Amino acid sequence: MKTERLTARDKFARADIFLSENLEGVTRSAVKKLFDGGVLINGKPAKPSSPVNCGDAVEVTLPDAVEYSAKPEDIPIEIVYEDNDIAVVNKPQGMTVHMGNGNFEGTLVNALLFKLDSLSGINGVIRPGIVHRIDKDTSGLLVVAKNDAAHLSLSKQIEEKTCKRTYLALLEGILKEDSGTVTTYIGRDPKDRVKMAVVPPEKGKLAITDFTVLKRYKEGFTLCRFDLRTGRTHQIRVHAKHLAHPVVGDPVYGVKKQKFNLNGQLLHAWRLRLNHPVTGKEMSFEASVPDYFTQVLDKLNEI
Repeated sequence: MKTERLTARDKFARADIFLSENLEGVTRSAVKKLFDGGVLINGKPAKPSSPVNCGDAVEVTLPDAVEYSAKPEDIPIEIVYEDNDIAVVNKPQGMTVHMGNGNFEGTLVNALLFKLDSLSGINGVIRPGIVHRIDKDTSGLLVVAKNDAAHLSLSKQIEEKTCKRTYLALLEGILKEDSGTVTTYIGRDPKDRVKMAVVPPEKGKLAITDFTVLKRYKEGFTLCRFDLRTGRTHQIRVHAKHLAHPVVGDPVYGVKKQKFNLNGQLLHAWRLRLNHPVTGKEMSFEASVPDYFTQVLDKLNEI
């Protein structure tokens, strides 16, 4: 156990929001549990809803860290490509990429540890091999590093935007523009720390997404292609909402009343292009749209 002492540099409506923003690596749900162990504001017991004023002294007792490591699990996954340095995987909808937020098994990492002979260690024992992520309820392609040299090369490609990632999504409503670029800043939603949102530049990171309409449907939907120029958390989902056409089936950013019986958003990491970290050869991969996605499209009538 250790005690963390913080001084508020701004005014916050709630103590849990203050701690979420000022305790590195602690989620909002974990912050709420800290109040069970005692949080003090200016020496007095506080609740999650207690206000924090500029200059207040906030004291919180943090539990000792628990070390976890991912364990191999025999979980079926589709490996699209594999060599000595990389693997490309077609992740199914509903699978979390790595441990965290209460997910300690059944993740893509657990499956990779069973299927592959090696994974890079740069991201530690919880996220071995993981260079980039896609959301739990998003399907499709991601590249995995099997050694640290490959990991560094792939990370550099993503940073320098030479690794190209293309998604397909079905959107609510008819998107009028045939193509365009969404440029915003994305950060934590100030009203709900679980969500991401378009925020002022000083509150977020630059996020750029190109979009191209592929089909429009009479029932009021648009099939759209999205090309990432940056890779922020929930970027396409947030940008789709920003366009006023959220992704169909999105439980966080979508419409409340869904037309289809879905288990998550109709968003698919469709194509991936990168340079091999050792040979430098350009490689391209494509993953077919999953059945539950095509079944929805088959029900719609193109304009």
